[in-house]
Amino acid sequence: MEYRRACILLCLFCFVQVTLQQNGKKNKQNNKDVVSMKMYEDLKKKVQNIEEDVIHLKEQQALQTICLKGMKIYNKCFLAFNELKTYHQASDVCFAQGGTLSTPETGDENDSLYDYVRKSIGSSAEIWIGINDMATEGTWLDLTGSPISFKHWETEITTQPDGGKQENCAALSASAIGRWFDKNCKTELPFVCQFSIV
Repeated sequence: MEYRRACILLCLFCFVQVTLQQNGKKNKQNNKDVVSMKMYEDLKKKVQNIEEDVIHLKEQQALQTICLKGMKIYNKCFLAFNELKTYHQASDVCFAQGGTLSTPETGDENDSLYDYVRKSIGSSAEIWIGINDMATEGTWLDLTGSPISFKHWETEITTQPDGGKQENCAALSASAIGRWFDKNCKTELPFVCQFSIV
């Protein structure tokens, strides 16, 4: 519906422009224009606003599709990818689709992500999450470069993170009930992308 309205306004815009050009030729002696320049600018602005609305609606529709294929958790949609990728490759795939690697911010969100991974990828799967300490060893940041406030490292069997400078990327383990492990970023794992719902 919005797309049809945008097309109609675009046609009107073209019609007005042609009318202005024809009237300019016919009325060189007479300076009265049928459509004033202000009306032309107003119409141009309205067409631009409609184009922006159409783009926004397309983004919302794409996000709804992702939520239907994946899982909605709080104000995010998650979509699992079974293909094995390095941390950077997985991050690039998520970014290309308008999202980021999943980054749990609370215990409830981590538990929901764990359940989703177990059901969609497998009960023994490990997935990349959007947390790393590449910039400074031991300082774990999310993909925006902000320090993480929620942590869910595995500490009962092993003391994670334990890989030092060799393991700078975090993974969530379904077999460890959603606990995190540090891994070498070149390891290939499945992943889950997250998309913020506006």
